[in-house]
Amino acid sequence: MADTAARRESGFLERRFRFRQNETTLARDTVAGVTTFVVMSYIIFVNPQILSFAGIEGLSEIGLPFNQVLAVTCLVAGVMTIVMGLYTNRAYAIAPGLGLNAVVAFSLVAGEGLSFPAAMGLVVVEGIAVTILVLSGMRERIMDAIPLDLKKAIAIGIGLFIAFIGLTSAGIVVRGEGTIVDLGRLTTWPIFVTFFGLVLTIALRARGVRGDLLIGIVATTVLATIINEAAGNDVGFTAGASWPGDVYETPDLGLVGEFNFDAFTELAFVSAVVWAFSLFLADFFDTMGTLVGVGKPAGYLDEEGRLPEIRKPLLVDSLAAVAGGAASSSSATTYIESASGVSVGGRTGWVAVVCGALFFPFMFFAPIIGMVPPQATAPALILVGYLMMTALTEAEEDAEGRQDGRKLAGIDFTDFAVGLAAALTIMFMPFTFSITDGIGIGFLAFVLARAAQGRARDVHPFMWIASSAFLLYFLVPFLQDTFDWI
Repeated sequence: MADTAARRESGFLERRFRFRQNETTLARDTVAGVTTFVVMSYIIFVNPQILSFAGIEGLSEIGLPFNQVLAVTCLVAGVMTIVMGLYTNRAYAIAPGLGLNAVVAFSLVAGEGLSFPAAMGLVVVEGIAVTILVLSGMRERIMDAIPLDLKKAIAIGIGLFIAFIGLTSAGIVVRGEGTIVDLGRLTTWPIFVTFFGLVLTIALRARGVRGDLLIGIVATTVLATIINEAAGNDVGFTAGASWPGDVYETPDLGLVGEFNFDAFTELAFVSAVVWAFSLFLADFFDTMGTLVGVGKPAGYLDEEGRLPEIRKPLLVDSLAAVAGGAASSSSATTYIESASGVSVGGRTGWVAVVCGALFFPFMFFAPIIGMVPPQATAPALILVGYLMMTALTEAEEDAEGRQDGRKLAGIDFTDFAVGLAAALTIMFMPFTFSITDGIGIGFLAFVLARAAQGRARDVHPFMWIASSAFLLYFLVPFLQDTFDWI
């Protein structure tokens, strides 16, 4: 009877996911789903730390509750990844995006002084905007409006920004005495733990070990806890690194629905619109690159390099952004780590279903995950920053994945308009601690340089509209000081 039931279940799954047609098996795609989860599960540890400002002096008191962020992170990742698998039958996984969560926490809340509900409201707005563009077919067209070099610069700048967050949260980079930043004291236990984690994670990555970020986080947390407990919790760890009173805890989903649209009144209206626009850009381009990048080895692309039915994964991804904002986990997006499951043979939506299901049990172990100190996640942030910066050497492709024979890789710094805009984008993101400022300065520099070169007609109308919006954004403080009604 058990064999009969198993055959029926296998038959149902075969009809639903078409394993044979996709040249895979139920067992292989199950293993692929587990692989994808292991590789991307670092977000379970990292997202709560970023949104709670764990271990960051002067900000931790305004952060979201760690346990609540953990619960909604797993909820959004689990639900939306399963939806992706069922609706598209493709092996794409979704979770709150690194970079996007940093914009919400450090730029909107810490920088602009918004409340978290107001900041999450902007995430909902940008997710709705992307959804409308997907349904109208405009999303693919807008992708062509921005020069590829600027898209790469945005990814590189965000990578530097994320790495900088990791370095500061670990205490490696600190505010200097007489200088803006300085190297922290390298003789403390927290710094030792950070470098242990960094060396271990780099070694695992170099050896090609899957789940290197997760293994590094767990091993570093164990070491930090042993050191901290042995020293009586008095060696300088600002968060985590201590054994919790409980192991299990009922998930607290109190953050679900905790968003509003007060950003449009708390900030100048133009400023709020531009912030939503910057979130939109970061989410927008990351997803297109991920779908094509994962789709290529998975065999999803057709002979012309197009992804058939691309609107389906784009729609789920845009709805995931809305769900992330509505649940206060920050915008959720399709993960490039989906490629790990594809690399072991995963091909169907069952990969995503398995991966998504594995997020749910972690909702119940918030106290255990709360043991993770910032020093344990810092190496992961630094490595993720590195991975985003590899966009500098990616082969040039169009939005449909076809290689452009004009240029193999990199950013063309010999083109003054492109090179200057890319450089300013990369520099301004970490230097101003703002992704939006970096994108805005880059857009303005590109449009200005092209106009000065007498090539204004070569600039896509979307770039002119976007640059005008950014110009208004940068002028908002002056206009507010000059005109009382703004």
